[in-house]
Amino acid sequence: MRKPFFYLTLLLIVPALFFAQAVEVSPPDFIKTITFKSNTTRGQLPILNLGEPLVLEFDALNGNEEDFYYVIEHFNFDWTPSNLVKSEYLKGLDNQRIFNYRNSFNTYQIYSHYELTIPNEQTRALLKSGNYMISIYDGYNELMFSRKFMIYEDLVSVGVKVKRSRDVKFIDEKQSVDLVISTNSINFNNPLETIKTHIIKNNNLNTTISDLKPQYTLGNQLIYRYDTESAFWAGNEYLFFETKDVRAANVAIQAIDLKDIYHTYLFADQSRKNQPYTYNPDINGNFQITSVDQIDLDVEADYTMVHFYLNINEVENKKIHIYGNFNAFAIENITQMIYNSEANRYEGWMRLKQGFYNYKYIAVDADNILDEGAISGNFWQTENNYKALVYYRDLGARFDRLIGFGEASSVNISN
Repeated sequence: MRKPFFYLTLLLIVPALFFAQAVEVSPPDFIKTITFKSNTTRGQLPILNLGEPLVLEFDALNGNEEDFYYVIEHFNFDWTPSNLVKSEYLKGLDNQRIFNYRNSFNTYQIYSHYELTIPNEQTRALLKSGNYMISIYDGYNELMFSRKFMIYEDLVSVGVKVKRSRDVKFIDEKQSVDLVISTNSINFNNPLETIKTHIIKNNNLNTTISDLKPQYTLGNQLIYRYDTESAFWAGNEYLFFETKDVRAANVAIQAIDLKDIYHTYLFADQSRKNQPYTYNPDINGNFQITSVDQIDLDVEADYTMVHFYLNINEVENKKIHIYGNFNAFAIENITQMIYNSEANRYEGWMRLKQGFYNYKYIAVDADNILDEGAISGNFWQTENNYKALVYYRDLGARFDRLIGFGEASSVNISN
C-alpha cells in the first residue's frame, strides 16, 4: 500500500539531487597546500585555454605514501552536471592513480608531495571548454577533496572596467563592474538566452555574480552597465605574513619557537573597519610557497604552526574566521578563531607551508552568511582583481561552452 508514496518521493528527490550545484569539498586536515600550476600564479583560480596543460599539486602530511586517484567531471555554467558523457569531453581515461609523488627531505614535518599533470598517458586531453571539477579519492574510494577549474575558447573579446558604485548610498564602499563582449566569429542568436556570464572577485568563487543579461546590443557588441546588480563590496587590502625563513622573524612575525615543528607567532591585528583606508599592496588573498634556504620547494619547504591574534571584543552571535586562498576561501573548523576572555582577543592557529600568505578576518553568522567587511571594512579605493567569464549555448546545443575570458584591476577605478 505504501509503494505509490515511495515512488512519488523518489521521483521528487532524484531530480533535485541530479540538478544540484557542484560544491568544492575541503580536504581532511592531513592534506595541505593544494595548488594549480598553469598560466596563472600558484594558488589562484585556474582558468585555462583549451589545450593548455593543467598541473595539480598537494601535500599529504600523514607520511603513509597513500595511493590517490582522480576523477574529472564536466558542468554547465551554473555548476549543475552537463549532459555530456565522459567520452565527449575527455580523451582517454580518468579514475587513475597519481603516480608522481616524492617524500619531503630534511624537514621537521614529514609529508609526501603529489603532482598530477593533464594531459598524461591515461588522460590524453580535455576536449570541450566549460566548467570542470577534479575530485581526489583515496585507495578506499573515499573523497578527499575536490577543486573547480575552467577551460575557455578564445572566441570573444571581453572588456572589463571597474567603476565606483552608482548607488550613492554605497559609493564609498562598493565597486561596480562593466562588461563589453564583442566578436566577429560568432553570430549571437538571442543573446538574452544563449549568453551567460560570471564575474569573480579576487579568484574567490564565493563572490561570483552570475547570469547578468546584456542591457544593450551595438552591432557585434553586448553591453553590461548595471547600477547595482554588478556591484561588489570593495573590502580592504589583505593582511600578510612571510615564513620563508623559519628560524628568523620576518614580515609581520613577532616570535618563533621550535617544538615538534616551528611555531610562528604573528603580531596582533586590529579591526580596520572604522580606520582610514591605507594602501597596502597585496596579492588579493593568494599565497606563494617560498624559502630562503631550499631549492626544491615542493619537498624541501617545511611546515610551521602559524598563530594569529585579533584584538577586538567578542562578537555576539557570530564566529570569526581566518580567510584566504590558502584553503580556497573555505570556512572550516581549522579557520575558526577562539575568543580568549583573559587576553580580550581572538586566537587561531594553522599549519601552513613556508611562504608568503595573504589573509583577513571575516565574521560568519548562524546561517553561514559571510561578512568580509565586519573586521576589515569596505573602501572604494581597495585594489581588487575581477575576472569575467562568458558562456554560450546555441539553440539546440547540449552544453555551455566557455567562449571568452577577461579581467581588470580596480587600480584604475573611475567614476
